Amino acid sequence: MPIPLSDYDPGWPRRAAELASFVVDAGAGAVARVDHIGSTSIPGMAAKDVIDLQARVADLDGAVAALAAPLAAAGFVREPWENDHVPAGLDDDPQRWVKRLWTRRNHAGGDVNLHVRLAGSPNERLALLFRDWFRAHPESVPAYAAFKRTLAVELDDVGIYSDIKDPVVDLVVSIAEPWATETGWTVA
Repeated sequence: MPIPLSDYDPGWPRRAAELASFVVDAGAGAVARVDHIGSTSIPGMAAKDVIDLQARVADLDGAVAALAAPLAAAGFVREPWENDHVPAGLDDDPQRWVKRLWTRRNHAGGDVNLHVRLAGSPNERLALLFRDWFRAHPESVPAYAAFKRTLAVELDDVGIYSDIKDPVVDLVVSIAEPWATETGWTVA
């Protein structure tokens, strides 16, 4: 069965804001900020109906301790993946790309991926740069959405779908980096 992608839903930002507020409260001071990231944060982008959030934290272990019980009570499951991939061509220590991941599926409040990343880390920056570059270049959204739709029709494994998208994300970021320098873009 193909991976289900939806047309952009203008309700995604509202859902993300409500979820972000919940995560900040659940973090009891351990979460500095929560941002809506990923395809559902980009107007006009086709996406799986899964809200991606990024929680910025100063201490991963402290955040895990603070978030574990409230997230479990809200239907979230801690996933075993503790690193993001290092972008192609970047010779970087994988330990700089650490994260913690919780997911929520088949819940009345919607599906969620919660990426908990260290503030100032390269993976925190990459997620925001990817989002903001597409927001600043809406003419590029249809091409990436078409790539995702073609891929989703051909695959039925979300893990493989994500693995194939990673080098394309790397390509987008390689274009976004000069834009960030030219415009003075920084992580807010």
